[in-house]
Amino acid sequence: MSSKFAVWLAFLLNFSFAIIEFIFGGLFASSAILADAVHDLGDALAIGISAFLESISNREEDSRYTLGYKRFSLLGAILTAVILITGSTLVILENISKFIEPQVVDHEGMLWLGVIAIAINLMASLIVRKGQTKNESILSLHFLEDTLGWLAVIVVAIILRYTDWYFLDPLLSLVISFFILSKALPRFWSTLKIFLDAVPEGVDIKQVKNDLEQLDNVASINQLNLWTMDGLEKNAIVHVCLKQIEDMEESKTAIRHHLKDIGFHNITIEVDSDQDSHACHKRDIHAIESQSGHDHHQH
Repeated sequence: MSSKFAVWLAFLLNFSFAIIEFIFGGLFASSAILADAVHDLGDALAIGISAFLESISNREEDSRYTLGYKRFSLLGAILTAVILITGSTLVILENISKFIEPQVVDHEGMLWLGVIAIAINLMASLIVRKGQTKNESILSLHFLEDTLGWLAVIVVAIILRYTDWYFLDPLLSLVISFFILSKALPRFWSTLKIFLDAVPEGVDIKQVKNDLEQLDNVASINQLNLWTMDGLEKNAIVHVCLKQIEDMEESKTAIRHHLKDIGFHNITIEVDSDQDSHACHKRDIHAIESQSGHDHHQH
């Protein structure tokens, strides 16, 4: 089974079952099932949108998008996070009152829907687990996570069969919703920072600048821009002043090697001589180096 087919199958399973959850969650008056429906709908949209936008993000740069299409792959993450955050917040607001004043739920319906849900999730997990891509690996973990959530629904349904502890249903709903928020909020913030061209996570720009200035023949680093287009490939623009312009090629090679060693792929270097005080002022650089690299030398 191809990776693409497995991803779309996962989308169809999630989306179809989310609709079923919304219908039967309402029929059974189960807040826990409705909360999980929000979760599954968000996951389905994440899978579908990411699969669609991923194909766009792999296009080469052109006259319309001169920096390429890589950020299209991030749109799905932002849209899905917004949907999950909004849905979970609404579920929490709805179920606070239900937790205080519990309502009767159809525990028999919850039990049978839980059994069916576990069977579907286990089947989907087995299908995508055979794949080798990161997408399929993540999807497999998602289905196993869903299975554990439905086990909790079944446990609650069994307890309600012998007790009248109906507060457990909205309580489980709140637990699921807060769990979703704990995942969606950090994902939304990290993706938003990428869109705002923040320094890539895990990179200390002060340390990078200091390390570059310690290289032989480097007088100063007057401009250092570090960012990522998609959270994967890191880009760098460096304006460096050299002590001896004659050793420019060796210095550029050393700078490029250091940046590549810490994970930067696309590197632009502008070189000036320390002897030219005017040329060594900070300036704007708009060129972005290709994978092989472009270097600028000014006298």
